[in-house]
Amino acid sequence: MVLADYIPLILLTLMAFGVVVVIISLAQFFGPKNPTPEKMMPYESGSNPIGEPHGMRFSVKFYMVAISFILFDLETIFVIPWAMSWQDSNALGHGFYSFSVMAIFLTILTIGLVYEWSQGGLEWD
Repeated sequence: MVLADYIPLILLTLMAFGVVVVIISLAQFFGPKNPTPEKMMPYESGSNPIGEPHGMRFSVKFYMVAISFILFDLETIFVIPWAMSWQDSNALGHGFYSFSVMAIFLTILTIGLVYEWSQGGLEWD
């Protein structure tokens, strides 16, 4: 590969870094200057917070939904690039292999989703 192939990636990285610097600078400039106990208190829909935030226990179902969310985000991270490069893989003669590997991957995820659904892991009561 030639260095010119990386120019869009370098520009995107510089733009992302620039946006981060601008947002942090604006937050420092426009942020609170005179912190008082009332200003520093967590906001909970206009009412005073109840209890300690560190001692709260979450239901196991919360973690099941969170893990499912992460799992299917990772699925998206793998499937979208695969779908975009599948035509090139097919042209090289690896189309069936590439398709079967992705089909196995999606089958495993589907079995996990069906199991979680059957166990009530997606119920939010």
